[in-house]
Amino acid sequence: MSLVLDPAAQDLLFREAHTANTFTDEPVTDEQVQAIYDLVKYGPTAFNQTPLRITLVRSPEARERLVQHMAEGNQPKTATAPLVAILSADNEFHEELPTLFPAFPQAKELFFAERPARESAASLNAALQAAYFIVGVRAAGLAAGPMTGFDFEGVRKEFLDDDHTPLMIVNIGKPGENASYPRSPRLAYEDVITTV
Repeated sequence: MSLVLDPAAQDLLFREAHTANTFTDEPVTDEQVQAIYDLVKYGPTAFNQTPLRITLVRSPEARERLVQHMAEGNQPKTATAPLVAILSADNEFHEELPTLFPAFPQAKELFFAERPARESAASLNAALQAAYFIVGVRAAGLAAGPMTGFDFEGVRKEFLDDDHTPLMIVNIGKPGENASYPRSPRLAYEDVITTV
């Protein structure tokens, strides 16, 4: 094996990790979320634009409001997960670029002056960051249950604003009983990798 990362860490982050559908009632602390963010914030994005925004749903009333926007099959697990995060793309990320990308402060106006360009870049790069976030949740010894089965516009109106586009909702916690389905197949190397 040519990977440097310890095999146990490889298992934790990828091979043994599964999307969780049930969770124990053990809480997810703010300290755990801070540790996750402090790790995954180093994942690369174009121009270091870091457009991902995370809304933690902790209060019972906010949870109830969110559950109403979930697809029927996602409602029970969202209602009972220890923590739920709404991941969204900030379409005004460019305002931070002079600070986040000081090597090229002109990028803000040169590439992202127009809203459509920002929306496209924010969607792609926030999706990258969402993947880092899921791996970070696993690195904290927790399970993630990412979902796109919800009313996107309803969630945006309820929890965000016109400058933020919801990407996914992630249930977070220690996996409960029968938390995941059996591992689904993956494509083989030769079906994915092409050398030209």
